[in-house]
Amino acid sequence: MEVRSRGDAEAFTTLDGSTIRVLLDSALGGAANQSLAEATLEPGLSTQRHYHARSEEIYVFLEGGGHMEVEGDSREVGAGDAVLIPPGAWHAITAGRQGARFLCCCAPPYSDDDTFFA
Repeated sequence: MEVRSRGDAEAFTTLDGSTIRVLLDSALGGAANQSLAEATLEPGLSTQRHYHARSEEIYVFLEGGGHMEVEGDSREVGAGDAVLIPPGAWHAITAGRQGARFLCCCAPPYSDDDTFFA
């Protein structure tokens, strides 16, 4: 059984501008078909609009929230909400006044070479 603590996951800034802690993926934990990371955005900050050609993503909001846009569909999201982001769908999030903390599940696993910007 692979168990990884959030406290053991080193935070870094991704290509889209969010702060990520990888919890499980192929390099950390041996997950072959998906990856799981925790993302945070400070209040008012946004990710750069982008898409993943191969990966389907699910965001699950744990704390805070903000304004989420997927392929032109824009909505307010908050703690307890889950958002599906299909492969190839342009998306971005702007954190609200409390910032945003959410889980990102990607299948197949996230990779920088599958992240595309305008």
